[in-house]
Amino acid sequence: MSVMDRDSIIERLQEKLTERRFIHSVGVEYTAACMAYKFDVDAQKARIAGLLHDCAKCIPREEKLRKAEKFGLPVNDSERENPDLLHGKLGAYYARKRYGVEDPEILSAITYHTTGHPNMSKLDQIIFIADFIEPNRKMIPSLPEIRREAFTDLDHCMMHILKNTLDYLHQRNVVIDEMTQKTYDFYREETL
Repeated sequence: MSVMDRDSIIERLQEKLTERRFIHSVGVEYTAACMAYKFDVDAQKARIAGLLHDCAKCIPREEKLRKAEKFGLPVNDSERENPDLLHGKLGAYYARKRYGVEDPEILSAITYHTTGHPNMSKLDQIIFIADFIEPNRKMIPSLPEIRREAFTDLDHCMMHILKNTLDYLHQRNVVIDEMTQKTYDFYREETL
């Protein structure tokens, strides 16, 4: 199976996602394509990854865990405690099985769009950042600054988003995936 064309992906996503999540996904596609042009990354890959990054987001929480185990995906302790963290791994699985995506760069960008990972590729970074800054995102105090950084310095922007995310999760006393912390530590070192 080759990658579905955009119209087919859109049609299927409209069936699988809430309207709000669908609008967000199209916003990530657009933002990722713009960033890809800026940073000399394949814009078509960025568009596909942006569209599909949340394709598993609307699966009910406990079903995410059951499906991840059924498909043999690795599940860490924080994902077991908060199965919503699995939507990246599940999304990459569905991108491959249901949308025909075989490109490892696209699958990686989908897998890590929430937690990140140390030493990400430019495409990984673009999807991670585009997910945070796309035009439909709720405004937070530092978002205008982060949006500017997104088009000037990917590593610094990554560090800024990860710090915001970790601060927010700590304030809410929510489980933090260890990969998010490792990613922040990596980018903090890179930007010093």
